[in-house]
Amino acid sequence: MAYDLIVIGSGPGGYVAAIRAAQLGFKTAIVERESLGGICLNWGCIPTKALLKSAQVMEYALHAADYGIKVEQAKPDFPAMIKRSRAVADKMSKGVQFLMRKNKIDVIQGTAKLVAKGKISVTDTSGKSTTYEARHIIIATGGRSKELPNLKIDHKKIIGYREAMVLPEQPASMIIVGSGAIGVEFGYFYNSIGTKVTIVEFLPRIVPNEDEDISRELEKIFRKKGMQIYTSSEVTGVDTSGKGVKATVKTPQGNITLEADVVLSAVGIVANVENIGLETLGIKTEKGKIAVDTYYQTNVPGIYAIGDCIPGPALAHVASKEGIVCVEHIAYQEKKYARKPEPIDYHNIPGCTYCSPEIASVGYTEKAAREAGYEVKVGKFPLSASGKATAAGANEGFIKVVFDAKYGEWLGTHMIGYNVTEIIAETVVARKLETTYHEVLDSIHPHPTISESVKDAIEVAYGEAIHL
Repeated sequence: MAYDLIVIGSGPGGYVAAIRAAQLGFKTAIVERESLGGICLNWGCIPTKALLKSAQVMEYALHAADYGIKVEQAKPDFPAMIKRSRAVADKMSKGVQFLMRKNKIDVIQGTAKLVAKGKISVTDTSGKSTTYEARHIIIATGGRSKELPNLKIDHKKIIGYREAMVLPEQPASMIIVGSGAIGVEFGYFYNSIGTKVTIVEFLPRIVPNEDEDISRELEKIFRKKGMQIYTSSEVTGVDTSGKGVKATVKTPQGNITLEADVVLSAVGIVANVENIGLETLGIKTEKGKIAVDTYYQTNVPGIYAIGDCIPGPALAHVASKEGIVCVEHIAYQEKKYARKPEPIDYHNIPGCTYCSPEIASVGYTEKAAREAGYEVKVGKFPLSASGKATAAGANEGFIKVVFDAKYGEWLGTHMIGYNVTEIIAETVVARKLETTYHEVLDSIHPHPTISESVKDAIEVAYGEAIHL
């Protein structure tokens, strides 16, 4: 069973890499031990967005009177929400199956392991192993929930994101440890349907990778929704012997005990690099991730790695682009592709968080820009002044832009508000094109939209505000 290229893992990095390889004329196979689409499609990005939509509809129903509509006793149907989420994930997985057939990619079900240069062994559910050969092998094995030593996941009372999506019944109370994207998205979902949510964050602010203004705004909004939030705090112990969970939390004010039905560990992910044969081939790792060069080549010729199993942001869209760049570079070297692909600029990667209000950002935060030595111009436009946001009944949040005062370079954008994940791409493209504020202000933005608030924020930065 010989191929030009085999991909191990069918997440948004793996299946995209396989499709691009097939398009470029490589005889391609992909290996998957669970469901096509990987964690993102089956247990991450897609089904969580389905749950978040249910939460949003629930909030609309509870506040229907604000829109002139009478709704009597809206109640969450938790099992139905979970069922819808799983149906959405299943539909998308079937879509990936179609794409594999369309592009004539062989799908090999089982667990893959590197056994020699250019060779893998795949073990199916019955225990039968088959060897496959390929000139090029791409590792796209993704990641899983990270476990803290004092917060071991038991899949019942201490759970990870997978369990959080398929709980048999809605918990009355939940402690969420970690306030990155996973933590705040689940926090919003469960709070919206009536679960008492408490968030514990080790760092001084929630969503700690975001601009400080974003963190403050989200914390204010979450507290207004009734969530308890402890920052600069650490869960030092968990007692699961009783009916629920008792968590000992070290806070700046001293130790406290929090009680809940369940604890969700949302402290990040760890790469899936164990038991895949890295040691057999001598493939180098760094801090638990596979070391690669600019084009995702490992130290072993013919073996590549992309996505959450290598250093860099663990984001689906990043993994997809890494897969494309990796395959196109292989094709370029083999004269199957005319253009040498441009390496990814990891400082121009958009990040999106789908709680409500949404968060979207790219580039330098204000603090990072100043620390990098830039003199900056900062503009901040509140969505309370946006006609579209006000009409939608969603005028919380703001758009914040950061520009280099000397040359007008667009250094970063940070948004929190209604549908902002849909408009962050403007900044990404503009930064790629090295656009200055002049070009953006000279580009007409449609009204009424949330996107025009980006233009409004730039006007604020340069003292030309019309709507403030």
